[in-house]
Amino acid sequence: LAEAKASVDANLKAIAAADQENATKRDQRSASKDGMTPSERAMAETATPATAAAKRRKQDGGKDPVADIAAKADRKPSGLDLAAKVLADAGEPLAAKAIAERAIAAGWQTSGKTPQATLYAAMLREIAKKGDAARFRKADRGLFEITPAAKPNAKKGA
Repeated sequence: LAEAKASVDANLKAIAAADQENATKRDQRSASKDGMTPSERAMAETATPATAAAKRRKQDGGKDPVADIAAKADRKPSGLDLAAKVLADAGEPLAAKAIAERAIAAGWQTSGKTPQATLYAAMLREIAKKGDAARFRKADRGLFEITPAAKPNAKKGA
């Protein structure tokens, strides 16, 4: 019972301290012309690149166009991008292992021990997520082929 009373007293003290701090900030905001406390004003005036990016994202509906452009320029082709290119060049259904071997030969770098399993799972995820809009489809058990809609896109990157 004594521990419970001590815990309640500690919580009440914390609540009282928070109420007092909130009252102080409320008074500071009402006394200031811009409705900010001095600490809020200082943080607003020292915009960092991160806060500038956050403002751009907020204005553009959640996207940072500067970061998007930079990311696209620096990005290496993904395993799925290379798999689509490999399948488009092959012109026939291939197993995930053959696709992975050709993608690695084309420059796909992976540190995993089973790149064919990674690629197999990624292609299945894309098929499940995008359905008919996916770049791949299962031709037979263990075999994948490029969809007709993806063929022009794959050859543009070549």
